[in-house]
Amino acid sequence: MVNGSPQAKGNTYIALHEMEKIFVQEGIETEILHIGNQDIRGCIGCGGCVEKGKCVFEDIVNEAAPKFDACDGLVVGSPVYYASANATLVAFLTRLFYSTHFDKTMKVGASVAAARRGGLSSTFDELNKFFTISGMPVASSQYWNSVHGRAHGEAAEDLEGLQTMRTLARNMAFLMKSIALGRETYGLPEKEAVQRTNFIR
Repeated sequence: MVNGSPQAKGNTYIALHEMEKIFVQEGIETEILHIGNQDIRGCIGCGGCVEKGKCVFEDIVNEAAPKFDACDGLVVGSPVYYASANATLVAFLTRLFYSTHFDKTMKVGASVAAARRGGLSSTFDELNKFFTISGMPVASSQYWNSVHGRAHGEAAEDLEGLQTMRTLARNMAFLMKSIALGRETYGLPEKEAVQRTNFIR
């Protein structure tokens, strides 16, 4: 679980922690990685990760990569800034997904957004794109995965939002367990050789 908020124990954390409690009940090992207060630069498109097998910048992205490789699911939480995710989190995810070349197929992804009022669904959509380009099933809940709160800790009063987080965690746990059983019985889906089509030649 990735906390993309600068606040270690703010409203984004409240949402993630509500999920974490359900994961514990489901017997799923969890870790919340707080990256929102880190100095994380964006990808520079150098291609060095292809040669090195990791990002050329030595920071929390490379520290998180083995955890991402080992996990069955990834939850990403962000506050909403101008109807989009925290730029630090986006830089982290861009470099994490681009520089890791292991197969992410069937790792379950879930995104969570926290805001005072609006911009939640656009942030939710933005974060889900990291999963869907990587062959990762996206976990859903009873509503879009979001909580409301402006002041520090106000998300704890959003009863519907907290219930949405608990439902999301239960659904995600079910998906991860089902995929694990399916992998044992059927293996992963067959993959074709990648076809790259450029629009300009």
